[in-house]
Amino acid sequence: QVQLGESGGGLVQPGGSLRLSCAASGRTFSTYAVGWFRQAPGKEREFVAGISRSGGSTSYADPVKGRFTISRDNAKNTVYLQMNSLKSEDTAVYYCAAKTSVTGSYVSIDQRRYDYWGQGTQVTVSS
Repeated sequence: QVQLGESGGGLVQPGGSLRLSCAASGRTFSTYAVGWFRQAPGKEREFVAGISRSGGSTSYADPVKGRFTISRDNAKNTVYLQMNSLKSEDTAVYYCAAKTSVTGSYVSIDQRRYDYWGQGTQVTVSS
């Protein structure tokens, strides 16, 4: 069992940066693979980035490759999403999700695989 809470969203100009945090409760956080997803108004929720429980494997959606970086600090029960060179199309509510994993390299881009979800944090990119 794990509870997730996102923070770090806000308003930023195009080309700017934000760092999102996903803080988790529980002592077994290191057993979960974690993914970031986002949902813009009128659009379906989509995968953004994922990281294995060990932090050694990552995956990124094509629109954010080279701009976003996912990382985790299991000692702090936190996963981060560093977002650079932000574009207006990055505007969305960003969600953190967790999936129990028995392997250190597992990471999934499929939202259906994830068991636990945070409430989301709003990211708005506008000039």
